Amino acid sequence: MIRRIFAGFIMIWALGFLWFSITLPGPMEGDGAQAAIVPTGAAGRIERGLEVLAAGDVKEMLVTGVDPEVRPSEFAAQFDVPMQLMECCVYLGFDAVDTRGNASEAAGWIEEHNVDVVRLVTTDWHMRRAAYELRRLLPASVTIVEDSVRSEPSLRILFLEYHKLLAGYISAIWRG
Repeated sequence: MIRRIFAGFIMIWALGFLWFSITLPGPMEGDGAQAAIVPTGAAGRIERGLEVLAAGDVKEMLVTGVDPEVRPSEFAAQFDVPMQLMECCVYLGFDAVDTRGNASEAAGWIEEHNVDVVRLVTTDWHMRRAAYELRRLLPASVTIVEDSVRSEPSLRILFLEYHKLLAGYISAIWRG
């Protein structure tokens, strides 16, 4: 009996991992969002956020989880952002150090800026967990549009991210 229960859990875990790995979300084109939230991390995230901002798909962008040592002028130089755009539309958040921190920092910024529709820009393998953490903190009236940056994640990254997502779900259930 215990073997069957254990085998059932292994089967559910394996099918979940397979689903997670082969159905990574993709990029989004124009969506009516007011602002973009871009957690720092893997390559391409900030560039995609700036692309969406430059195209006029959003009016503002928060980059969350920026190292406190980074100055806006350094950020602008690294990503070739005109200072006029930095001053009006790009906000750097320095408080987050992980995905939960990104969600917390973003939720506060979204509330402060009265955003109703936000475009979350992150890597495809990170999207599910980032969106989950952000949704937990936002009122139901705020819509999150997912815009994933395509990548070629290693099996190791997929394995770790899948387990972090599961841990987030289990933690939420445990907390009630």
